[in-house]
Amino acid sequence: MALINPHINFNGNAEEAFNFYRSVFGGEFAKIIRFKDLPNPGFPISEHEQNNIMLIALPIGKSNMLMANDVPEILGKTNENENRSKISISADSKEEAERLFNELSVEGEIEGPIGDSPSMGLYFGCFRDKYGIEWIVTFDQHFAVNNKE
Repeated sequence: MALINPHINFNGNAEEAFNFYRSVFGGEFAKIIRFKDLPNPGFPISEHEQNNIMLIALPIGKSNMLMANDVPEILGKTNENENRSKISISADSKEEAERLFNELSVEGEIEGPIGDSPSMGLYFGCFRDKYGIEWIVTFDQHFAVNNKE
């Protein structure tokens, strides 16, 4: 069965927010990736944003993961009163990830086609569905194996 995890966009303060969430929920971050860790010549990140969060994940309970990122200035400011979050689905297999991605994205707008993302170590895709809801679909082989034990 697929898991659904919230994914929140921030305007440069994702790390601060997640340190707060960690103080409330406890636990340790499962993943922290900064923009400087993933150089991408086709998507330049300003020098002062290099240390901002590309992906942060905090496990909550046995099966839930709260995730977030900072939105780079090049994409504009996130409206903090609307559309700050995405629904992130962690599939149990690549096949399930593909099925969910393909079915949910019908008549939507693909933002990142599903496929291997070596820099993030995930099978990954993102889109906005026909209702305007933003989704991220992932399959993480390492995460799936560890959660089945």
